[in-house]
Amino acid sequence: MATFAYTALEPSGKKKTGYVDASDKDAAIASIAVTGRFVVEIREQAAISGKEAAQASGKKGGKISKSEIAMFTRRMADLASAGLPLDRVLQVVGEQSESAGLTDIAEQALNDVRTGMPVSAALAKHPKQFPQVYTETLRSGEASGQFGQVATRLADFQEQEVARRGQVVAALIYPILLTCTAIFVIIFLLTFVVPKLSGVFEGLGKDLPLPTVVLFTITNFLTKFGVEIIVGLIALFIFMRYYLKTEAGAMAKDKFMVRIPVIGPVIYKAVVARFARVLGTLVYGGVPILDALELAGLASGNRVFLERSKVVGLEVREGRPIAEAMRDAGEFPAVLTHMVAIGEETGDLPKMLGRVSDSLDFEVENGMRKVTSLVEPVIVLSMGIFVGFVVLSVLLPIFQANELVK
Repeated sequence: MATFAYTALEPSGKKKTGYVDASDKDAAIASIAVTGRFVVEIREQAAISGKEAAQASGKKGGKISKSEIAMFTRRMADLASAGLPLDRVLQVVGEQSESAGLTDIAEQALNDVRTGMPVSAALAKHPKQFPQVYTETLRSGEASGQFGQVATRLADFQEQEVARRGQVVAALIYPILLTCTAIFVIIFLLTFVVPKLSGVFEGLGKDLPLPTVVLFTITNFLTKFGVEIIVGLIALFIFMRYYLKTEAGAMAKDKFMVRIPVIGPVIYKAVVARFARVLGTLVYGGVPILDALELAGLASGNRVFLERSKVVGLEVREGRPIAEAMRDAGEFPAVLTHMVAIGEETGDLPKMLGRVSDSLDFEVENGMRKVTSLVEPVIVLSMGIFVGFVVLSVLLPIFQANELVK
């Protein structure tokens, strides 16, 4: 089996490019012709992999956003629930997609599906756009004959993730702009304004007030070692960037993020909500619980939860209830373990996990509002205190000089 890159004409005359797997060139042309396209150019790719095809697609169509993936999934779920065959579903969503990259991926997947490959396996060739948790969920839906229902749950999850990301970005825009403005003002005052004033007060020597001495000491340090400070900050940034890519660094970062004062509890609840929603979606789709636990831990975005979910999986493999294993593993909140226990008793674990994630999502939204409402006045107050300190440090020598003159 070889992979062929082709250029073909649609019945409408529109030119399309893509990839198709076939035993030889004639078989590849025949499989493309079945879709109603006329092959203009076709060539065999030297052992091109699914990953390489995905990268080529990404370069061709540009970056594919999460909102576009969510829309793709919603359309696929709606069409599958309406009873359309899966190959027809891929053809329609590919034509409807506003993203050139997704259209190309849908065409490649369509060719794969028409050669007998499952939709989940066809999309798994593009792991950057469709991660393992996505394709495993679809695979379970295909195996259980509930592709439409499972895809609908997956679309719901993705749309909620996109909405949450949008809320976070919107909530952080003003505090970030305010912080950047404050930092710029502080740097401007310390490096440009204050040094020009220092010469005015040189004649007073040791008689300068303490706030003025402190301000000028800081200013002299920054102006004298400014280049070294900038180089040091850049080196620290590069070091931290590489360190956080290591397993130890990433684990330390994830532990730190959920323990930051004020914002840490909000991040923790968001991680738990994501874990519960992904786990509920996977269990609903029929993914085996051991695989679902590991995938949910991976999708949570926090390595601490990934490690704890693996521990829970080992305990469950030995026959322990999920709720008890979660309780003993640590990190999982009581509200989650209690609802999981109820879900195990009633036989409706996905529903209970959905309720937990909905409840935590509400708490996260409230927490974000409280944090942003707290951060803004703190930044303004801090900036006001610093500017007041600068003004006081400048005015005190003037007042002192006036007293001496009198």
